[in-house]
Amino acid sequence: MDGDALQEIARQRAEELPAAEATRPFGPEYDVFKVIGTMFLLFTEVRGEQIVVLKADPRDSESLRQAHRDITPGYHMNKRHWITLEPGGALDAGLIRELVTESYLLVVEGLPRAKRPVDPRTFGEHPGGPPVS
Repeated sequence: MDGDALQEIARQRAEELPAAEATRPFGPEYDVFKVIGTMFLLFTEVRGEQIVVLKADPRDSESLRQAHRDITPGYHMNKRHWITLEPGGALDAGLIRELVTESYLLVVEGLPRAKRPVDPRTFGEHPGGPPVS
């Protein structure tokens, strides 16, 4: 998957999430998605390649990096809490969408309850069915 496709899949998922908004607080070379003012997703370019940077639980982050060569520590971010998705490998659209959703939910979980646009414990569940990402 090339960098443009990687970013487009992540962007489409972010746009579907309640109260998510696209911003450019760091300048035109960085697209940032926030929920209630807190960043959960960043798009930029490194060495001519489009990348996606998102929040991840530290335990998941380590496992993901071990399982996928295209997932590395967060570019210019806290390496324990952020990961970078890089183009060119075997990341599939389903995993990308799931990681964007998880990043969003990690941020929502940290918001005061009164400001949360969704309940992070039940978001995406269908009655009688599995969670949807």
